[in-house]
Amino acid sequence: MTTPQAPAEDERWSVLTVCTGNVCRSPAMEYLLRAALGPGAGVEVRSAGTRALVGRPVEPPMARLLTAAGADPTGFAARGLTPADVARADLVLTAEKAHRSAVVALQPRALRRTFTLLEFVDLVVLARAAAGHDWPTQGVPERLVWLVARAPALRPQRPWPAEDDVPDPYGRDDACFAATAGRVGAAVATLRAVLLDS
Repeated sequence: MTTPQAPAEDERWSVLTVCTGNVCRSPAMEYLLRAALGPGAGVEVRSAGTRALVGRPVEPPMARLLTAAGADPTGFAARGLTPADVARADLVLTAEKAHRSAVVALQPRALRRTFTLLEFVDLVVLARAAAGHDWPTQGVPERLVWLVARAPALRPQRPWPAEDDVPDPYGRDDACFAATAGRVGAAVATLRAVLLDS
């Protein structure tokens, strides 16, 4: 696999988030991560679904939670996952292990840059703790390049049994949506703290 590179000045490093319908979890991951990193981070965040409800907006309970968090998803339209999406992404973050498998089935070469969100956050924390003087001094894309290159080798060091799947709130009550948004938000907050750590 080609090692991911930091973007040129006129490019943006690309993160793709994936769930099933692309109306709950992956939009939450997309919007919360985009908001956490900020517009100047040099990172593009997009989402798609393995069985997307194409054209649908974010489910209303999740949309309300995202808006309250300062990540308004107005204008969002669900879209289906394509091989081109995976090929374009420098990092793919999925809601579940099943989605990770679906991504890799579309693009086997994406194996080493595809993780569940919760898995990647665990690996990022491990990598940062072991980084020492190797930690890139600045730049979110540069740090993501560094982390994606090292994360696969750290998979055996995760606690077992590891938590990998973000629960799907689709069709359930507001409390389930809040729990899912909270789980995604906590993971994104940890990732942000590592990426912006000086």
